[in-house]
Amino acid sequence: MKTMGLRAVSCVVAMLAVAGCAATSTSGPSSAISRDLDRILAGEQRSAENRARDIYRHPKETLLFFGLRENTKVVEVWPGGGWYTEIIAPLVSAKGKYYAARIQADPQSKYITDGLKSYEAKLQTRPDLYGKIQLTELGPSGGEVAPPDSVDLVLTFRNMHNWMGRDYAPQAFASMYRALKPGGVLGVVEHRGNPAVQQDPKAKNGYVNEDYAIKLIEGAGFKLVAKSEINANPKDTKDYEGGVWTLPPTYRMGDKDREKYAAIGESDRLTLKFVKPKKK
Repeated sequence: MKTMGLRAVSCVVAMLAVAGCAATSTSGPSSAISRDLDRILAGEQRSAENRARDIYRHPKETLLFFGLRENTKVVEVWPGGGWYTEIIAPLVSAKGKYYAARIQADPQSKYITDGLKSYEAKLQTRPDLYGKIQLTELGPSGGEVAPPDSVDLVLTFRNMHNWMGRDYAPQAFASMYRALKPGGVLGVVEHRGNPAVQQDPKAKNGYVNEDYAIKLIEGAGFKLVAKSEINANPKDTKDYEGGVWTLPPTYRMGDKDREKYAAIGESDRLTLKFVKPKKK
């Protein structure tokens, strides 16, 4: 009877613990941020085309994993066309701060020049949402993504292979490290390579092996604190003739096997969370 009594008590304790966890997960700041993100993700500032990519990019889950909040001072490094700008900037505009650290201008590159103009034009379409964005830059000749020790969070989405290809990945992460406050977070999403294949230092196929990425980033002083499979895609075989750009949305091979690649979806992606250690 004593044994049964202990089991009963154990069950009650377990049920109370689960109930407590459930109550915690549906209340408090995280619940409010979740609702705010739902509202922003459904906002008219986002095109139907951008919303269609949510099933691959999981923006809500990804941003919550990295710890984004309304009062966060955040840098997005190389925001590209502004896919994440549409989500992050509205969330932090009232209480936080958003730095868009764009690719460094290059008058010799039409691609870069047109991209920068397009991003600036996008910001001008909604000054109510984007008017407080602070523009900075990062490129081969350096650049500070934000003032030293000034931000809570630095985010970069699918850019690491670009820095590797241009031989300044260490410098890029060093700039991010300088910008973060001690204890601040770096969130990295990147096309995840096949660990059975040796990493190309130039990442010509667009993929970066997870172990390689961790070693490179920790070499800048960061410490890995968490991984997530939010953006995993086991269908991605990572062995395409045109590299990761064979998959949607780029479809580098044109109509060749397009249905096959559409069925795979966007790339398998690592999602890593690092911290800048606090000063001792």
